Amino acid sequence: MIEQIRQIQTRRAALALAAALVLVVIWGINFSLQKFVFNVVGPGGFLFARYLIMPLCAVALLAYRYGRHFPAITRRDFWELARLGVAGHFLHVGMVTYGIHWSTAFSSSLILACGPIFTLLILRIMGLEQLHKAQIAGVAVAFVGVLIFLSDKLLGGNWRATGGDLFLLVAASLFSYYTVTAKPLIERHGSVVTMTYATLLGSVPVLLFALPAGLSAPWGSVSLGVWASLVWSVTVSAFLGWLVWGWVNAVRGVARTAPLMYLMPPVAGLVAWLFAGEQYTGIKLAGAGLTLVGVALAQFTSRGAREAPAPVD
Repeated sequence: MIEQIRQIQTRRAALALAAALVLVVIWGINFSLQKFVFNVVGPGGFLFARYLIMPLCAVALLAYRYGRHFPAITRRDFWELARLGVAGHFLHVGMVTYGIHWSTAFSSSLILACGPIFTLLILRIMGLEQLHKAQIAGVAVAFVGVLIFLSDKLLGGNWRATGGDLFLLVAASLFSYYTVTAKPLIERHGSVVTMTYATLLGSVPVLLFALPAGLSAPWGSVSLGVWASLVWSVTVSAFLGWLVWGWVNAVRGVARTAPLMYLMPPVAGLVAWLFAGEQYTGIKLAGAGLTLVGVALAQFTSRGAREAPAPVD
C-alpha cells in the first residue's frame, strides 16, 4: 500500500514537472505572440478584448466550483479585493501590455523576472522580513545586470524602448505588491475566490480605460491567426496557465517550482530571435545573465520559501 502511494506521488510529481516546463514555454512564447496581436489591434484593443474574455472565464470557474451560489464576502473584503483587482489587473496588466508593446519580447521577459526582488523589498518595507547580506548582494547584482542590459538602449537614445522597460519595472513591482497583499485574502477565502473576484472587480476600470481603443480597433479585418493568438494568450496562457501553475506549486512545492521561472527569459529570447527577428549583442546577453543570477541569489538565499504565484499577465 505504501509503495503504491509512493508510485502515485512520483507520477504526480513527474506530471507536475512536465506541466511546469510546458507552461514556461507557453509563457515564453506569449511575449512574441502578444506583440503580434498588438501590431494589428494595438495594446488598447488587446486589453479591451482580454477583459471581455477574462470575466467570463472567472464566472465559469466560480459556477463550476460553487454552482449558482457564489461565496459571500464582507464589505471590508470587497474593498480589499477591489484594490487588489486595480493593482493586479488595471495597473499591472495594463502597464505590462503597453510595456511589451514599446519594448521587445526578450527585454519584457527579463524585466518581469525581476519581480521577486521587489517582493523582498516590499516585505522589508512592511517589516515582514529582514534582508540578510546575500539577499542585499543579489539585489545589487540584479540592478547592475539590468543597467548593463539596458545600456545599449540608453546610449543609443532609444527612449521609447527604454520607457517600455521602465514601465515594465514598475509593473513588476506592482505584481509583487499584488502577491503580498493577496496572501491574507487567500488565507481567508482560498485562491480561486480571491483571484476570480479580483479579476471581476479589476476588469471594470480596465474596460473603461480601453473602451475607446477597443471600439476603434479594426476587428472586422482581423485575421483568423490574430484571433487565435488573442484567445490563446488570454484563455490558455493567462487564465488556465495560472490554474495549472497553482496545481504545480501544490504538488511540487513553491521552493522547487519557482526556479523554473528563470527559464522563461531564455525561451522568450529564443522565440523572438527565431520568429520576430530580434538580435542580441554580447553585452545584452551578459546583462541578462547577470540579472537572472542576482534575482536567483536574492530569492533563494532567504530563510524560508515564499509564495510564487503565476504572473497575472
